[in-house]
Amino acid sequence: MSLGLGLLLVVVLTVISGLLVVVETGILHIRRSRAEVLVERLAEREPTSNGASGREPTGPSDAEALPELLEDRVRSLGVVLLLVMACRMSAAGTLAVVVADRSGGGWAFASVAVLLIAGFVLTDVLPRTVALRSLDRVVIGSASVVTHLSTFAPLRWLANVLVSTAERLLPRSLRTSAPTVSEEELLAVADRALASEAIDAEEHELIESVIAFGDRLVREVMVPRPDMGCIGSDLTVAGAMAQVAHNGHSRTPVSGTGIDDVVGVVHAKDLMRAHLDGRDEEPIGSLARSPRFVPETKQADDLLREMQAGRFHLAIVVDEYGGTAGLVTMEDLLEEVVGEIVDEFDEEEPLSQPVAGGGIRVHGRMPIDELDELLGDSLPVGDWDTVGGLIFDALGHVPVVGEAVVVAGRRFAVEQVVGRRITRVRIGASEAETRAPT
Repeated sequence: MSLGLGLLLVVVLTVISGLLVVVETGILHIRRSRAEVLVERLAEREPTSNGASGREPTGPSDAEALPELLEDRVRSLGVVLLLVMACRMSAAGTLAVVVADRSGGGWAFASVAVLLIAGFVLTDVLPRTVALRSLDRVVIGSASVVTHLSTFAPLRWLANVLVSTAERLLPRSLRTSAPTVSEEELLAVADRALASEAIDAEEHELIESVIAFGDRLVREVMVPRPDMGCIGSDLTVAGAMAQVAHNGHSRTPVSGTGIDDVVGVVHAKDLMRAHLDGRDEEPIGSLARSPRFVPETKQADDLLREMQAGRFHLAIVVDEYGGTAGLVTMEDLLEEVVGEIVDEFDEEEPLSQPVAGGGIRVHGRMPIDELDELLGDSLPVGDWDTVGGLIFDALGHVPVVGEAVVVAGRRFAVEQVVGRRITRVRIGASEAETRAPT
C-alpha cells in the first residue's frame, strides 16, 4: 500500500471514529424524559414541514426508534462501540504498517503515538464536547445512525454476542440491578432548572414537597390527640349536630368510654339525614361508621395510597401501646404536598407570625423541620416533632407562662399554656434577647 493511500485510509477511519463517538455520546447522555419531549415536538412539526416544503418528513421517522434505544443503551450501542474500536485499531495498524515499510519500526512507533494524541483530541474530546453542548440536535441523528447500522445483520449479531459475553463477566448483582437516581440528584436537577428559569419557584417548591413526602411519617402530619374533638357515642343526633356545626368538620371520631376507645366515625351528612328523618333523640353510636386504625410510624405516602384504594378520608392513629395518638385525614396528607388547603370555615391560628421588634411567634405544635426552614437554622433532633416537645425536653418539666429556655443560640419564651400544652411560643432573634414576653 502506498504512503498516500495509507494516510488517506487513516484519516477516513479517524473521521468515522469521531462521528461514531458523537452518536455514542448523544444516546448515552440524553435523558429519557427529554427524549420523549423531542419526539413529541418533532411529531407536532411534521404536518408543518410537509405543507411548507412538500418533502417527506425525516424528523419523526428518525425519532421513532429513540425511546426503544434508550431501554438498554449498552446493547443498543453495541454496533457503534464495535465500529469505534475497529476504526481506531485499523487506523493505528494501517499507519504503523505503512510507516514501518518506509522508515522503520522507530518511526512507526512515533507515528502511532502522534495518532494517539491527535485521535484523543479529534475523535474523543472534540466530538463529545460538541455532542454534549448540542445534545438535542445530535440525538435524533444519532438514533437514525444506530437504527441504520443495526439493519446490517452480521454486524448486529456479532455486537450482540460480544455484549452478552461481556455481561456474563459482570458480578450477578450488577447484571440485574438497574441504575437508580437518588433524591439528592433529583433535587440538584430541580435546583439547576430553577436557576436556568426552566421552572418557577412554585414548581420547584412542589418538587421538593413531593420528594420530602416520601420520608414523612403519619405522626408528623396527624392532628394530635388533644385536638381531635371526639364526641361521645351516647350523645344524641341533635347534640352531635350542634357540636359538629361548632367544630366545622365533616367527619368526627366517636369515642366510647374515653378517647382511647374510639368506636367509630360519624359523618355530618349521616347526622343531617337522621335529623330529617326525625331521629334527633337517637344515640349517634348507631350512625357511626367503622373506624380505620393506622400506626403512627406508617409512611404517609403509603397511607395516602391506601385511602385512595379504600375510599376513606379519615384514620385514627395509634401509638405503640395501642392508645390513640391522633387522627389523620386525606387533607392533612395532601397539604404536605401542595401546602395549606384553607376554606371559608377554617379559622385556625397561623403556626407562625412575625413579632414587632424582632423574632417570631409560633404555635407549640409547629413541626421542628418547618421551624428549621423558617429560621434557616438546625435545631436539635430528638424524640420530639414539635416546638412544644423541644421545650419540654430542654426544660425537663411542664413550663409556666413567662418561662424561657435557650436552644441553639435562640431564646424560646413560653407565652401561653393550655392545661399542660404549650400553645404559643415567642422565639427571639438570638440568645442576647432578654426582653420579657408580653
